[in-house]
Amino acid sequence: MAKLLEINPYNPQARLIAQVVDVLKKGGVIAYPTDTMYGLGCDIFQQKAVKRVHRIKRRPKHKPFSFMCSDLKNISMYGHVSNTAYRLMKKNLPGPYTFVLPGTKLVPRVMLTKQKTVGIRVPDHPICQAMLAELGNPVLTTSALQEGHDEPVRDGLDVADLFDAQVDLIIDGGEIFPEPSTVVSLLSDQPEILREGKGDAAMFR
Repeated sequence: MAKLLEINPYNPQARLIAQVVDVLKKGGVIAYPTDTMYGLGCDIFQQKAVKRVHRIKRRPKHKPFSFMCSDLKNISMYGHVSNTAYRLMKKNLPGPYTFVLPGTKLVPRVMLTKQKTVGIRVPDHPICQAMLAELGNPVLTTSALQEGHDEPVRDGLDVADLFDAQVDLIIDGGEIFPEPSTVVSLLSDQPEILREGKGDAAMFR
């Protein structure tokens, strides 16, 4: 059974964030709230944990997950950021967007597509921000949803109903009304909207 931690979504308690980061550093898989929905994740440098998330989500290995970075400076370590991409991201991050960029050599192979691209987020959520700052590494992010399960996952207890036996720790950060992020490709100077979601896509047209 996963440990359930209630963390204040507006002012996360440092001692509880430290417990979460300890699980991540030991190669654990966690569930946590973001600015779009509850997610599953792990430290992207813990290869066994990344493979575990693939198994939990029943996702083929050739379809890598997106990951969260703490800020724009952190993104530039893991994605090649053009001047156009930098301007667009600076205006919209943190926020409910996933940006597709060419990956750098720092990104583990298991997190890269065949085209050597990555999907990167900077969520506008205090728990995510605190977790990333304390860990110092990006965290894999994928929705805490199961195929064939259509009920909305709104809080940590909903997540526990689905994944209690499969993850090591669940953060309950209160209720969230789930809506996926807007996905924007910044592989060229002309942004391409790959999926419209919570973020306003108008500025990328």
